Amino acid sequence: MHERLTGAIRAAIAQGRLGPGHLLPSSRALATELGCSRWVVNEAYVQLTAEGHLETRQGSGTRVAADPAVCAAAPPAGGAVDPEPPAWHADLRPGAPDVHQFPAAAWLRCLHHVLTDPGWSPPVFAPPAGAPRLRQTVAAYLRRARGIPVDGDDVVITCGTSHGMAAVARVLASTAAEAGVAVEDPGWFRLREVAAAAGLRPEPVAVDEHGIDVRAVGRAGVAAVVCAPAHQFPTGALLSPERRRALLAWASRTGGVIVEDDYDAEFRYDGRPVGALAGLGRDHVVHLGSVSKTLHPGLRLGWLVPPPALRGALLAAVATSGAGPGVPEQLAFAHFVESGGYDRHLRRMRRTYRLRRDALLHALHDHGRAVRPDAVPGIAAGLHVTVPLPPGSDEHAVVGRLAGLGVTAIPLSRYTIRPRPPALVLGFGRLSPSRAGWVAGRLAAALTDG
Repeated sequence: MHERLTGAIRAAIAQGRLGPGHLLPSSRALATELGCSRWVVNEAYVQLTAEGHLETRQGSGTRVAADPAVCAAAPPAGGAVDPEPPAWHADLRPGAPDVHQFPAAAWLRCLHHVLTDPGWSPPVFAPPAGAPRLRQTVAAYLRRARGIPVDGDDVVITCGTSHGMAAVARVLASTAAEAGVAVEDPGWFRLREVAAAAGLRPEPVAVDEHGIDVRAVGRAGVAAVVCAPAHQFPTGALLSPERRRALLAWASRTGGVIVEDDYDAEFRYDGRPVGALAGLGRDHVVHLGSVSKTLHPGLRLGWLVPPPALRGALLAAVATSGAGPGVPEQLAFAHFVESGGYDRHLRRMRRTYRLRRDALLHALHDHGRAVRPDAVPGIAAGLHVTVPLPPGSDEHAVVGRLAGLGVTAIPLSRYTIRPRPPALVLGFGRLSPSRAGWVAGRLAAALTDG
């Protein structure tokens, strides 16, 4: 029934019977009218919202999108086909969530609660480690969702992952001048830039399907390693259990520091998220997290969980690095988590992003002569996929041709230090499923033209 309802609404939008901005009935009202359960209506609305046909925002109902996705309609009689839909632009730069899905109404309610309830009154001057209520809330979340045995005193609130990494780099640079730090290759370039700016020497270490090469870390003679165990960027590899244990053993043996970038662990689609590396042993692990992928990067809100021995030094580094996130925003997020809004939002976005990832891979499969989606590495997680290109392809030339076709993509070489086979890193977080075929067709055309 929900598939029939989904198809009927999709057809109504394609035929112009439901125009941009049209307000649809509430799920309760439409279910009553159709004599079905609300689940049927909700499933249809969720599917069409993920496809980009509808926009659902708390407080304003469900409406047809202002720029609805082009729907496939039956060809008219006589065998004629509809003209090519108007050209549009697809931004597939990785690492960006769909900020249009931000739970604005719920967030405003939380902020209003914080600013009006005397029991939540924000302090005029926030403690250097962050608002105590948020630190307790984040600690409870990390125990429950990431398996890290922490309490509020162990958590330091930051402006995000880069802010936390800058504090770690300052501490490492002060204790081991010109020390080397192992970085994943390929990997997120911002963290190695932050480390280098503090005076550390980045040492590239290769990544394979099992994660970072721990033996190579040992051979590099470094004081620290920066890695993303739960979902390596951009290869998508999951650090294997054997390498997790080996990395912790290396840190224990050498006194090294492991910086764990837990940037998008909440989004796992083929199983439950794997627990954080810090959950296996906190003595040598600095855990970094933020809401930049789950809510909005503009909130500038994150956290750092240091090893007990480094807490004082890292807290001092954060306190002297400049202003942290606003206290009202810290407390609004704490209330959002405590009220269950954060978990509800994550469940909704997991479903949305999984649909978008599946649609892109299926579309690539349909154009498999140019692109091999079966060769996409890594686990089903996050907001991006790394798509290998045919051997000998010129990444930059392909990216340039895609730009001319209306698609912004990033070559794998943007994240590498040493050469690797050609590939593209495609972000699907903002790509509606109905447009995935268009993108795959443009990619096939860009490769064919080369």
